Amino acid sequence: MELRIAGTVNDSIVDGPGIRFTIFVQGCPHDCKGCHNPQTHDFNGGIIISTEVLLEKIKGNPLLDGVTFSGGEPFCQAQALASLGKEIKKLGLNIVTYTGYTFEKLFESRDQNNWDELLKVTDILIDGPFILEQKDWEIKFRGSSNQRYIDCQESIKQGRAVETDP
Repeated sequence: MELRIAGTVNDSIVDGPGIRFTIFVQGCPHDCKGCHNPQTHDFNGGIIISTEVLLEKIKGNPLLDGVTFSGGEPFCQAQALASLGKEIKKLGLNIVTYTGYTFEKLFESRDQNNWDELLKVTDILIDGPFILEQKDWEIKFRGSSNQRYIDCQESIKQGRAVETDP
């Protein structure tokens, strides 16, 4: 499968717990004022890369604790990320997915656009749009205080957002 990405970071310590391989997908419908990654908004920007190439890069770093899907909006490329996520899970790595959608929106619409498949491989979901007026430098792994750090698998089981500590 292929993904349209803005880029990757091999050894991130700011995109979730531990050392992470971060994939910044290209394309975002949210247009959040003050976005940290505005270059990822254009759905026609970035580069096309195969998920197999990304998987080989991930396998090439033995120090990784996990992989982060950021953006852009990962749920706009849910099918390809879910497929890649299944292979990442086989490596014993965890997955953090950032989204401008809320868990509630994703869960209620999970049968559309392969959103359910991406939720199923996500360990931690960091949800909600970035709100510049709620920007907070003190919270881990989030840009604004409205964004939640969610145990995605427990949330799926309970049918509601279950927040956890980073």
